[in-house]
Amino acid sequence: MVERPTSRHDRQEHIADHVLREGSVSASQLAELFGVSLMTVHRDLDELERQGVVRKFRGGVSAQPSSVFESNVAYRLRTAKAEKTAIAHYARTMIEPGMAVMLDDSTTTLEVAGLLPEVTPLTIITNFLRVVNEASRQPGVRLIALGGEYYPTHDSFLGVPCMEAIESLRADVLFTSTSAASAGHAYHQEQEIVLVKRAMMRSANRKVLLMDHTKLGGTALHQLAPLSDFDDVVVDAGASADVVRAMRERRVNVHVAPLGTDRPDTD
Repeated sequence: MVERPTSRHDRQEHIADHVLREGSVSASQLAELFGVSLMTVHRDLDELERQGVVRKFRGGVSAQPSSVFESNVAYRLRTAKAEKTAIAHYARTMIEPGMAVMLDDSTTTLEVAGLLPEVTPLTIITNFLRVVNEASRQPGVRLIALGGEYYPTHDSFLGVPCMEAIESLRADVLFTSTSAASAGHAYHQEQEIVLVKRAMMRSANRKVLLMDHTKLGGTALHQLAPLSDFDDVVVDAGASADVVRAMRERRVNVHVAPLGTDRPDTD
């Protein structure tokens, strides 16, 4: 039994943290864990689902993504951290001072944002609030924040105003990620995200897709783009040789980022 929170707000925070940590849990387990009734747990889960933190299913709740639902940004920040760090360090080698760099609302590009002080001056364009907060503290960065409707699940701005802002700009390079890739295509669960990512692709001279190996071989509801539409695709060393070979046979320009502290091979 965990220490029981004394208020509804605190209990919901503890429930959210537990679900994000475990990935998926039943409502009955939560009721026993927090010493409350099943009805109380379901009310708490309804509120957390309304906030976009979790999604309910029959008998339980999950923070994990599916082919239809994207996971909350807090959950994504906890997953594949070493892989995303390796990919970000490789992506950093593609950036030169003076560039205009566009970053989408993926947690992998957030890792890239943390490395950008090494290559300033730069212009950073993003719809991701966490990147806005990160870049706003960095000297030598000109920051352009893309507005629109705020989506708490993604901690980012989407919708028509965001797309119109993107279309008025031109970036030297776009770093983007997505939920899944297979059979030569990239996929995402949500059409609002897909529309913004496509607008970003149209507004960038160079388009770079960053994907950790856990996303390879999967699909989601909406097709984003053929992998060949990206100038570069960067994966981590956990990607199987067969998957990498299959992408290259489809004329996808794949780079494999080494895990750990090894210097990326950019040849």
